[in-house]
Amino acid sequence: MQAELAVGRPASEGRWPATVVARQTAHKAVRSGVLWGYVFGAYLATQALAYASSYKTVSQRAGMAKEFGTNAGISALVGPAHELQTVAGFTVWKCLAVLAVVGAVWGLLTGTRLLRGEEDAGRWELLLAGQTTRRAAAAQALAGLGCGVAALWVVTAVITVVVGRSSKVDFSVSGALFLAVAVVAAAAMFLAVGALTSQLAATRRQASAYAGAALGVSYALRMVADSGTGLDWLRWVSPLGWIEQLQPLTAPRPFALLPIAGLIGVLSLFTIRLAGERDLGGSTFPDRSGSVPHTRLCSGPARLNIRLMRSTLVGWGVGIAAYGLILGLVARSGGSALSSSASMTRALSRLGAIGAYAYLGVAFLMMAVILALVAAGQISAARSEEAGGRLDHFLVRPVSRSSWLAGRLLIATIVLVVGGLLAGVFTWLGAASQHTGVSFASVLDAGLNVVPPAVCILGIGTFVLGVWPRASTVATYCVVVWSFLVELMGGVVGLNHWVLDASLFHQMAAAPAVSPDWTTGGVLVAIGAVAAVLGGTAFAHRDLKGE
Repeated sequence: MQAELAVGRPASEGRWPATVVARQTAHKAVRSGVLWGYVFGAYLATQALAYASSYKTVSQRAGMAKEFGTNAGISALVGPAHELQTVAGFTVWKCLAVLAVVGAVWGLLTGTRLLRGEEDAGRWELLLAGQTTRRAAAAQALAGLGCGVAALWVVTAVITVVVGRSSKVDFSVSGALFLAVAVVAAAAMFLAVGALTSQLAATRRQASAYAGAALGVSYALRMVADSGTGLDWLRWVSPLGWIEQLQPLTAPRPFALLPIAGLIGVLSLFTIRLAGERDLGGSTFPDRSGSVPHTRLCSGPARLNIRLMRSTLVGWGVGIAAYGLILGLVARSGGSALSSSASMTRALSRLGAIGAYAYLGVAFLMMAVILALVAAGQISAARSEEAGGRLDHFLVRPVSRSSWLAGRLLIATIVLVVGGLLAGVFTWLGAASQHTGVSFASVLDAGLNVVPPAVCILGIGTFVLGVWPRASTVATYCVVVWSFLVELMGGVVGLNHWVLDASLFHQMAAAPAVSPDWTTGGVLVAIGAVAAVLGGTAFAHRDLKGE
């Protein structure tokens, strides 16, 4: 009976009981893949049509290509530009790097959720009692994840092909299909990374942290390779660099798919092998609970939360510091490139700054996105504690729901503030090493300036956790993605101001190019605080809910 409940239907209804893991994994992965396929396709379509509508003449397109084509600073952020005087070249330049990172995050979160997350929840115990082995179950799960990637690609490809048939865009069918492959490649690779780390780590949280660290290293290597420092060869040691080498639409290089396919294959083989060598619920890397006990951080809910979150938070802190250092290192070259463009100088001078200050004012948008992902991750971790049943055992002790949630939110808020400080300090260190002349106070303010949107997202996520717990993780990440996409598209499409105001990042001043707007930042923090209080009240009065 338990096995039947785990599958979600009577055993008699399943024609192939030995493939139940693949079918269940595919069901969840495909549903998510279709949703994000619409997002990917819509973003590609919007950018292509916006460029075609905004730059109608040859001279306009040539001017745009001259401004951005050799900008090393912007290339470090979003990748090198090729053939910007064409719709195809602009679309690839504006979309490929952004969607590769978004797809990678989706892949690692989906991979760890549908492997280690399902195992942590105890559902694999019931499934492995049937007609399968641990290795076979892992292979089936990978097949199910592959179905999710296929769904992501199909929806993205269909939208891209349809838009490409427009006379304004004019992508060939084969070119549109290859572009969809390039966009989805990062999601496929980091699904495999998440599957492997699910075997290495003892919990889903640790597995996500390991996979996130791999993504951070890959992004940093790609960024250094594109920063004009003469280290172009680093693209070939970064998975995100391999995606750049595909150059869809402009100069397609299908041979660059070989390392991508090779990495996915190798990681899949290691995943299957490690799944068969460990016990169910175990891990390749030993769980710290099996070592000499350290109980110093187990004397209260707040301290326990610190203990549970410290490895993930340390990983995010290192990533933020490293990214800030890289931003500082390329700020001088990026600022020089911006200053060499007359139109960009005129546009940025309206902010009261040019050069390195202007470049960092644009670049800190990505830092705000990173910090927002930290906030969203804390909501996901809180939901995981409840959905996995671990919170039930904790709350039978003399600990109230309110104190538990308040402790988590307090720690998360402190982490966000520290993250902003790290961003400012390490960006200044990188900039100072290149003698850019950027002041410490201005960059530190810029680091703190990215904190209010993240705090607001933390509060919104808490509200959803209180009133609709099963949607909390998806809703919180959707707020981050929506705010990011609106901010990116707003400068090209000319969106209505009501739509722009719906982006939390649009409310953030472009510091250090301009002084931070602390009044608006205070409003964002206040909105987050009110949402957190409402969500905490709802959480204290509702039943705990599993998956």
